[in-house]
Amino acid sequence: MEQTRRYVPENWLEPFRLADLFAGPAPFEVDVGCGKGRFLLARAAAHPEINYLGVDRMLRRIRKVDRKAVRAGLDNVRLLRMDACYAVTWLIPSNCVSAYYVFFPDPWPKTKHHHHRLFDRRFMDALVRTLIPGGIVNFATDHLPYYDEVRGLLEADGRFEPAEAFVPCEEEKTDFELMFIGQKPIGRCSFRAAARGGAEASL
Repeated sequence: MEQTRRYVPENWLEPFRLADLFAGPAPFEVDVGCGKGRFLLARAAAHPEINYLGVDRMLRRIRKVDRKAVRAGLDNVRLLRMDACYAVTWLIPSNCVSAYYVFFPDPWPKTKHHHHRLFDRRFMDALVRTLIPGGIVNFATDHLPYYDEVRGLLEADGRFEPAEAFVPCEEEKTDFELMFIGQKPIGRCSFRAAARGGAEASL
């Protein structure tokens, strides 16, 4: 039987159960838009005590990362082919994610395309629903106007608190980041989910 780390939900309309993905309980982290998997695979190999889900909507990428994860024997990796916003909004269970990594999402630079950007009120609500108290959102982009927008959204939302920005080690840098090193500045920020019942500045 062919091995795979891909997860295909039986029900695409309700949250999955973590027990359906992984053999045992462990902290759960999500790589949103995992791309070719360089960060996801390096991070999972370095932290076998953590379970990781990589989400990407491109089948070709998911298949490539799947093959690499199987060859590396990474039992703490699962892959979901799905639009990131839909996955976080509808498929990931509530109060279970320790960390999100959102690295170099499409900035949709033209003003008329800004409505396609990942970070909006709906996505922020989904992050709050799925994060554990103290869970963290790590963001990075080479598009500084988009960085300013996302940072501003998180700073203005009382459900999040600023944290020290996550900086990946050399092995964990994404393919996109490797392309931009020395050519473009990278904007990074991290924010923690505040304790439940805290300020709701965005409401």
